[in-house]
Amino acid sequence: MAQLYFKYGTMNSGKSIEILKVAHNYEEQGKPVLLMTSSLDTRAGFGIVESRIGMKEAAVAIDENMEVFDFVKNVVEKPFCVLIDEAQFLNKKHVYDFARVVDELNIPVMAFGLKNDFRNVLFEGSEQLLLLADKIEEIKTICWYCSKKATMVIRTIDGKPVYEGEQLQIGGNETYIPVCRKHYFNPER
Repeated sequence: MAQLYFKYGTMNSGKSIEILKVAHNYEEQGKPVLLMTSSLDTRAGFGIVESRIGMKEAAVAIDENMEVFDFVKNVVEKPFCVLIDEAQFLNKKHVYDFARVVDELNIPVMAFGLKNDFRNVLFEGSEQLLLLADKIEEIKTICWYCSKKATMVIRTIDGKPVYEGEQLQIGGNETYIPVCRKHYFNPER
C-alpha cells in the first residue's frame, strides 16, 4: 500500500543526498522514479537536485501553478515512486495533489525538505505535509556550534544572524547555519 512520507531536516542534514540515494536504489532495480523539485531553488540550475557533496540529477521542476496530480497521472512510464526535493516550497494544493497520487494512483510519494524557516515558522508545504503525511521522519544533523541536534537554522548576512525578513531567500552554507535551540537564541560569534 502506497504512503505519503515527509522526511525533514535542517540545512546540511543530507536531505538531497538521501533523495538521490533512494532514486538510485529504485533505478538499480529497474524501477523508474519520478524525481521532482521546486522551481524556486535554482542554485544548481533549473530542475536539478544536487547535494553538497556534488551528486546531482535532473528533475521535474514544480512551479506554483503546476497540476501535480495530473502531471503524475499522465507520465508515460508509471513511476514506482515519486521523490520530491525542497518540499517546503510546495503549496497546499500541491500537497493535497500528492496525497491523491498516493490514494488514487497507489504510488508512494516521498517528500524531503525543511520544516521551519530562519524565523522558526513552518513553511506552507511543510505544514501541510505534517498534517497529511502517513509517515514523518526527521533527518538529523548537529549544531554548527556544539554537538547537540540541530533543529533550527539561522540566516546570516555578513556573518551576523538575522531573525526577520522575507521567508524565501535561496541559499546554502553562505547564508544558513544549522543550530540547536540554545544557539538559535544565543549564537556564538
